Amino acid sequence: MTNSNSPIGILIHGATAPNQVSALSKKIENFGFGSLWLSEDYFFLGGISSAAIALEATESIEVGIGILSAVVRHPAITAMEIATLVSAYPNRLLTGIGHGLPAWTQQMGLYPKSPLSALRETIESVRALVKGSTLNKTDGLFEFNNISLTHPVEGDVNLMTGVIGPKSLELSGEIADGTIMSVLVGPKYLEYAKKHVAVGAAKSGRDPNAHKLPTFVIFNVDEDRAQARAAARLGVGFYLGAVGPSPMTEVYGLNEQLTELIEEGGIGAVTEQMPEEWLDLFSISGTPGDCAAQIPKFIDAGATSIVLAPYPSIEIDRMIEITAKSLLPIF
Repeated sequence: MTNSNSPIGILIHGATAPNQVSALSKKIENFGFGSLWLSEDYFFLGGISSAAIALEATESIEVGIGILSAVVRHPAITAMEIATLVSAYPNRLLTGIGHGLPAWTQQMGLYPKSPLSALRETIESVRALVKGSTLNKTDGLFEFNNISLTHPVEGDVNLMTGVIGPKSLELSGEIADGTIMSVLVGPKYLEYAKKHVAVGAAKSGRDPNAHKLPTFVIFNVDEDRAQARAAARLGVGFYLGAVGPSPMTEVYGLNEQLTELIEEGGIGAVTEQMPEEWLDLFSISGTPGDCAAQIPKFIDAGATSIVLAPYPSIEIDRMIEITAKSLLPIF
């Protein structure tokens, strides 16, 4: 059965085979999760195409894309794709747009001189086109020559960002409907993000309390606590090592220690040597009881929904079932 009121969602990772997206989406909805999300990590699953598969496979669950790079597609194309899905499946699509991981955008020669300007231009252009405007503009990163959509959208569009830094968070508060929080977000960073979002919201007169903060969290649940924590450690270590020092770790005063571990041995050193308490900050992991105790910390800090990111992704089927049985009834 569906449960659109549940604050708990599931992320279908980009490593998932395309032919599994439909069945997984149905399972997530039928077990009562409040949302399902699909990542667009280059070069894995396409975010827009996999969202279309998920929307067609389900009936009412919200489907989120987290996130599209602002520069990989022309905003007119992004707007066309979003309008198509929103018109076909009203009030169900949540679209996240962000800077994109620099390593990936640089592979395509698409890293902009000003990521903030590119994100603003993309969000504002997509919103305008989806709502029926005609754009003529040549003074930005993208050119618009009398572009309008044949199928604009009358209702809500739900455009979010996926950003981390303070200036980007303020921009998100100013122009977006929400900010998708990365898998390395801890409760203290959520509080930090809310403050910066509120600064941006004040600039445009938006209500900061209406700004959504769906929060991705590395997740492993198992009756064997040690096994679940060991799996989560691999996930946290990988992302900490890959992302490196950032505002998400800075709020905890961990950047110096993280830098030392990366310099010592990269992702492997981070995974093996990071303190156990880092798992409590950056994951929801352990027995069902452990996870039930950890989830409220994120909600109390400002998360509007918790998007569990099963790690490793090959265990998603098992974790959907145990989560639906042991955690969804609590939340």
